[in-house]
Amino acid sequence: MIQSTFKTIVTLFLSLAICGLCAHAGEVRYSDFGAKGDGKTDDFAALKKAHEHANDKGFSVRADDKATYYIGGADGAISIKTDTNFGSASFIIDDTKVENERSFVFEVQSAHKPINIQNVRKLNKGDSRFHERLPRASLVIATNDKIRRFIRRGGNQNSGKSQTDAFLVDKRGLIDPKTPIIWDFDHVSKAIAYPVDEDVLKIKGGKFTTIAHSQKSSKYFYRGISITRSNVLVEGLQHLVEGEGKDGPPYQGFMSISKCANVVLRDIAISGRKFYSKIGTAGRKVSMGTYGISISNSVNISLIRCIQSNDIMDKSLWGIMGTNYCKNILLDGCELSRFDAHQGVTNVTIRNSTMGRMGILLTGFGDCLVENTTVKAARFIYLRADYGSTWNGDITIRNCRFVPQRRGNEVAIISGRNDGKHDFGYTTYLPQKVVIDQLMIEDKKRGKGYKGPVIFGNINSSMKNKSYQPAYLQVLPMLVAHRGIKPASGKPVKLSTNEFMFKDVKFIEGE
Repeated sequence: MIQSTFKTIVTLFLSLAICGLCAHAGEVRYSDFGAKGDGKTDDFAALKKAHEHANDKGFSVRADDKATYYIGGADGAISIKTDTNFGSASFIIDDTKVENERSFVFEVQSAHKPINIQNVRKLNKGDSRFHERLPRASLVIATNDKIRRFIRRGGNQNSGKSQTDAFLVDKRGLIDPKTPIIWDFDHVSKAIAYPVDEDVLKIKGGKFTTIAHSQKSSKYFYRGISITRSNVLVEGLQHLVEGEGKDGPPYQGFMSISKCANVVLRDIAISGRKFYSKIGTAGRKVSMGTYGISISNSVNISLIRCIQSNDIMDKSLWGIMGTNYCKNILLDGCELSRFDAHQGVTNVTIRNSTMGRMGILLTGFGDCLVENTTVKAARFIYLRADYGSTWNGDITIRNCRFVPQRRGNEVAIISGRNDGKHDFGYTTYLPQKVVIDQLMIEDKKRGKGYKGPVIFGNINSSMKNKSYQPAYLQVLPMLVAHRGIKPASGKPVKLSTNEFMFKDVKFIEGE
């Protein structure tokens, strides 16, 4: 009995000895676990131990004020499962010698494990109920390997990806109507539920500097912060890049969000990256996209007052963000070089923002609203040609400003390219309804042959007369309505330079 009591006291003492190092009850500091914070000593192992202890005990983590933590290229990631305050500390992430380029530095993870769903054989577009019982509200990601979608065209051509959809299911099995199923699934190859954590995990502060890898490579480097947990707030974080040279690898994104819901990035600053080239699948030279923010298989993602640390008009820098298989993305008060939906977004809102040289690039479905926003790009909205220049839904532009960057005689508000010769794995659509209410266009300095702005560019120059018979028909708009479009040139606004293509589209000009 005495011996047992003694062991209990010793165990308790050791536990308190560790926790007692914390600044106060329930908080862990990196220095508690041996981090030097001198900017030279590799603190990766100490940071990892601190978070492992915090995760185990449910404690928050706080960086030491004014410390500089050096993180080398060791394999493995630091798991974050509790609130973390990076505060005024700096972090140097040295990518010059990386053991595993696919390893993130930090991974914000859920306390719940994914659930492999075995009994779902079929899903229908627009279903209101998920016919499988789940223990808690979850993000469900379903795939059908028998159908290929997003069969890419161009320099990065490919054979497409398995049909994929992500949607929220509540405890009662009801599918959130704001994250609708957008495809019919006659067959479900795989369905995985990612439980939604009920509390919000908060990550604050921190100045991160990446010392870039400078050896030529076509392998994507991850080496940032991964978020795979739902209900996360990241605010006040800054990311800078140093050491980029003539060659280097593409980067996946310093902030990488995937397989989760309800994530907010607020008041963060992310750097655009230099980009390099390779020989693409079509046998010609292509640029390798490299990102500051990447989002995939996720819903309800908000960027609030997020800015780019460097020039949003710098042509040597790749577009700051890219997305795949997402729903309900919001940008509010942002200043970024572009918004880009690759393999589809359902519903996007951009308001009170400035988009730089690459503008707004769309592929997808649902409602797109651009409001109180300035776009400084070749076109206000570009429907990506490599995915069929498709938007199966409506586009609204309200109280905006367009500063076209491309020289020449065409200023198009919505542009793209689709000659009807390629199977993208789906029927392609131009937006079914376009409403433009108050748009300033800075188009004074154009060529002599300039006749004024158009709503739609010449998306299909092959479509000239009734003899045109495409292999793959694109569904044309039903309605285009506008009022208050004000070109600085004073020239009139037309629906399109391709009058034949849009001859049956209802075109309304309001007061």
